[in-house]
Amino acid sequence: MSAVKERIIGAVTIMSEEDAENVWHLIQSAFALKNVPVTEPDEWDLQMLREIESDPDCHEFVPASQAMKELGL
Repeated sequence: MSAVKERIIGAVTIMSEEDAENVWHLIQSAFALKNVPVTEPDEWDLQMLREIESDPDCHEFVPASQAMKELGL
């Protein structure tokens, strides 16, 4: 994965849900992704989501300013 994509993923990861939704709407309008099919998660996806919910490390957050500094933004 390119450094730019990693930075985008990192930035979205630390955003509030509202900010992430706004970014998604910008992406949709800029790239016309409205016709991308939506698929339901399979058992593997659901297992990963359960692991995320039960892993305390996945619930540790840092201030946006610190994350931006770490991402070089």
